[in-house]
Amino acid sequence: MEVAAAKGLPVLKYHLLPRTKGFTTAVKCLRGTVAAVYDVTLNFRGNKNPSLLGILYGKKYEADMCVRRFPLEEIPLDEKEAAQWLHKLYQEKDALQEMYNQKGMFPGEQFKPARRPWTLLNFLSWATILLSPLFSFVLGVFASGSPLLILTFLGFVGAASFGVRRLIGVTEIEKGSSYGNQEFKKKE
Repeated sequence: MEVAAAKGLPVLKYHLLPRTKGFTTAVKCLRGTVAAVYDVTLNFRGNKNPSLLGILYGKKYEADMCVRRFPLEEIPLDEKEAAQWLHKLYQEKDALQEMYNQKGMFPGEQFKPARRPWTLLNFLSWATILLSPLFSFVLGVFASGSPLLILTFLGFVGAASFGVRRLIGVTEIEKGSSYGNQEFKKKE
């Protein structure tokens, strides 16, 4: 916010200031090879913060996505003008986020893609191909009848499961830094 005020830019409520230098460089390099730039805004319903652990535990998350397409010809060639265009886009994104917070949906036409059975079939096919050696190994361990081998295997699986859950738990948003989060500082 201090940087925005120092540069004479409007303060954004929901977004950080965009990094214009990288954007303008990318736009220059993409001209002639890419037709458009896409702006995507994603919100999870109910202000839920999804996590990998939540997905592992089978929690259901519903999201709304707003996708806008900007032909590359609409983005100015000049570096300063392109930076201004990007700042204007982020002001629009901030207003879009405010509207979503008030109404619970993005403006414009709502589109819900149909479920495709081929996705499930594709997943099951690859899971069968890739996991069959693992199942064969597990069956071999239990078929051996050796209590030491079975207990060692179960101990390894338990330790690996605990370790993976612990590592994934570290990535949760609630456990992150509160640096710059004014609302969090006010609560303390």
